[in-house]
Amino acid sequence: MKKTAFIIACLLTAGTMFADNHWVGTWGTAPQLVENNNNPPSPGLGNNSLRQIVQVSMGGDKVRLKLTNEFSSGSTVIKSVELALAKTSGSSSEIDETSTVSLTFNGSPSVTMAAGGKAVSDPIAFSIGDRANVAITIHYGTASSTSVSGHPGSRTTSYLKSGNTTDFSGATKTDHWYNILSLEVEAPEEAGAVAILGNSITDGRGSTTNQQNRWADVLSRRLLSNEATRQVGVLNMGIGGNCVLGGGLGPAAVNRYQRDLLGQEGVKWIILFEAVNDLGYTGNGVQTAKRIIEVYKQIIREAHQKGIYVFGGTITPFKNSSYYSADHEKGRSTINKWIRTTKMLDGVIDFDLAVQNPQDPEALQQEFLFENDWLHLNAKGYETMGGCVDLSLFTKTDPLAADDEEDDYGEALWIEAESLRTGSMGTAFGLVSDASASQGKYLLTATQTSSAAPTNNAYMLTCKFNATTSNTYYVYARVKCPTWDDDSYWVSIDAPLQNFANGLQTDSWDWKTLCSGYLNEGEHTLTIAGREDGACLDKLCITTNTEPPTGMGGTSVPASIIHLQKPVTGTSSSCDSYSLGGYRQSAKHSSGAQIVVCRSEDGSVVSRKVLVRP
Repeated sequence: MKKTAFIIACLLTAGTMFADNHWVGTWGTAPQLVENNNNPPSPGLGNNSLRQIVQVSMGGDKVRLKLTNEFSSGSTVIKSVELALAKTSGSSSEIDETSTVSLTFNGSPSVTMAAGGKAVSDPIAFSIGDRANVAITIHYGTASSTSVSGHPGSRTTSYLKSGNTTDFSGATKTDHWYNILSLEVEAPEEAGAVAILGNSITDGRGSTTNQQNRWADVLSRRLLSNEATRQVGVLNMGIGGNCVLGGGLGPAAVNRYQRDLLGQEGVKWIILFEAVNDLGYTGNGVQTAKRIIEVYKQIIREAHQKGIYVFGGTITPFKNSSYYSADHEKGRSTINKWIRTTKMLDGVIDFDLAVQNPQDPEALQQEFLFENDWLHLNAKGYETMGGCVDLSLFTKTDPLAADDEEDDYGEALWIEAESLRTGSMGTAFGLVSDASASQGKYLLTATQTSSAAPTNNAYMLTCKFNATTSNTYYVYARVKCPTWDDDSYWVSIDAPLQNFANGLQTDSWDWKTLCSGYLNEGEHTLTIAGREDGACLDKLCITTNTEPPTGMGGTSVPASIIHLQKPVTGTSSSCDSYSLGGYRQSAKHSSGAQIVVCRSEDGSVVSRKVLVRP
């Protein structure tokens, strides 16, 4: 009996030990639709075998593999998949045959990924050490070689051979990855991963093929050799040619961060280090920088909701490259200043300072140049970048940083769009919850009314405001209008709806001008109606400021105050004026937006007005 009790006790203890284990990404890559010139070479994937080598970060004894077909236009049939320890980091296809394990997917050796789908293998015992090289051998059934999901910038050689084979002697070589997405290990609860958002500098252009010496690899080795951080996995989510806002190679960062950062297993930290391609092609460096900062803020807010720390990496110099201009440099400086000073980030990694030329800080040190393009770094430069990261960032126990910054736009009238949706007005708009929207909600135009302005109150939003002097006023809206055919609103001030604001297209939240005009002192009515379905309206700003706001904007006024009440003649004995922040002001001399409260002799409120004073 004693022996049995002891065994049961041990089993219970073991169960407790493993109950807190979780999956953590140890290797991963950001997929895209592979460009034509990077598609699989002959003989192609269909009915053939492909061996791909990856070097993991943190080791483990149980693993699972994720495959992707996200960008493929047709199904991809996988007959079987094996894992084995590779003898090199990519320079050969050789493996340790005795380490080979066969994967299953819901108990079957085969799996079919539909177009846009993915597959997750069943967990399997497979011991890998820190920075181990793992060979992933896929035997394909039906598979396209012209519409392929993959990662072109592998900097690692893959081996393609005809038929269903494990003999890759004489195989066709290609330095790209196809269909593989991530490798995860079962790890203790204290273990976690850092996911890095980046472009070609993170992806490793300038590093050495098959030597795994990107800056993220350097960081991984340092983390693993440090006792306090040896259970940190590193996930390189860089895509060469990628942009934050759009227009580059692969899905824009604003569209992929939820998949590549927040969607990774076991992520506890994020590094944001992407902007140079946006800046290199922009027509306005500072404006583009501000839009990138807003995307960064959006990522930070959503990451903090999940308890994830976010670190900012300063953008490295690019003077003398084709990207450089004085205007583009202003954009880089704007982003780097924000990264170094904002209270929203949980830490700063100053890549710029680490690799800049001390005599010419807008340029890289010459010894770090790759092919003299003055943009990408060589292996020595990446060693320096990976070496400049403060490892104590990954032992932080401090509370998460701020989720927003104080607004420095100046006083203005801020209105939450959803506050204008009442029992009789705006009911045709959809009310959508979204963590990236101001106060977590926005209005979605659900019905197309582009042929003529609507006359039904269900499609309209109205608010009244007072202009205390005659001046030019601007109405800005925080909108998200992903395509050209959902980027407009009907809008008017003090007139029937017949004009519309068009060309508001933006695939991330951004402030756009709805209308502007000269208004006489006094009361005015703003009317907005949906025009094209799919447009998203978050917040409004009425101001004399000629520059649109940024971020979430300022503190919104409740709808009950926006809808102005008429003064009660002959009963008011005093009027106090307050700023929107609640501070008492002089109604005659203070500028900006104010709430004017008029009271009767008994102290009861007889009117409230919102005044916009330049």
